[in-house]
Amino acid sequence: MLAVTNLTKSFVSPEGGLVQIVHVPAFSLGAGEQVALRGESGSGKTTFLNLIAGILTADGGTVTIDGTEMTALSESKRDRLRAAKLGYIFQTFNLLQGYTVLENVVLGMSFGPHGADRAHAREVLERVGLSHRLDHFPNQLSTGQQQRVAVARALANRPRLVLADEPTGYLDRQHGREALALIREVCREQNAALLLVSHDEEVLGQFETRKDFAGLNEALKEVRP
Repeated sequence: MLAVTNLTKSFVSPEGGLVQIVHVPAFSLGAGEQVALRGESGSGKTTFLNLIAGILTADGGTVTIDGTEMTALSESKRDRLRAAKLGYIFQTFNLLQGYTVLENVVLGMSFGPHGADRAHAREVLERVGLSHRLDHFPNQLSTGQQQRVAVARALANRPRLVLADEPTGYLDRQHGREALALIREVCREQNAALLLVSHDEEVLGQFETRKDFAGLNEALKEVRP
């Protein structure tokens, strides 16, 4: 489902030099596989997810998703592949403030292969406990509720690969456990691969397969004393 080979990304430092943030020689994820990636803040794990999703362009290497090389596509084709194959649960939600909860999910679905299915959007929102908030706007919700909208939006298109960036970071323990259980349950139902990154040991401990981003990312080794 996902194959990463020799993926690299650098940014310009305030001093004007290049700082390599990501250098992952190899990483793979099979259909239906669920992996938690441990990484501290600033380690480059969000950059890694954004490279996989094609939101950022890599300096080198390849990302292949379900047989298609994401890194070889134009921006518009990356957008189409992301809509068709990926669900991304952003740490910062990225909800559209001028749209209701239901509209945020439906709009996200409109770019995918199944189209804007309002009934299915309502069903997913009900599963995250927001059936009573469908007509509310994001600024009328708590941060935890906004996170649950983001979870619903990512899962509504029945993606083949789900990327989750600290998906429980703004939720209390109870709602965090419920959201994580839902994400994993839906992925199992759809045989979707799940790659979750977190520094929360309670979240990481719920996964049978856990990996350290520091062990994958050669860029981290380069900056260590």
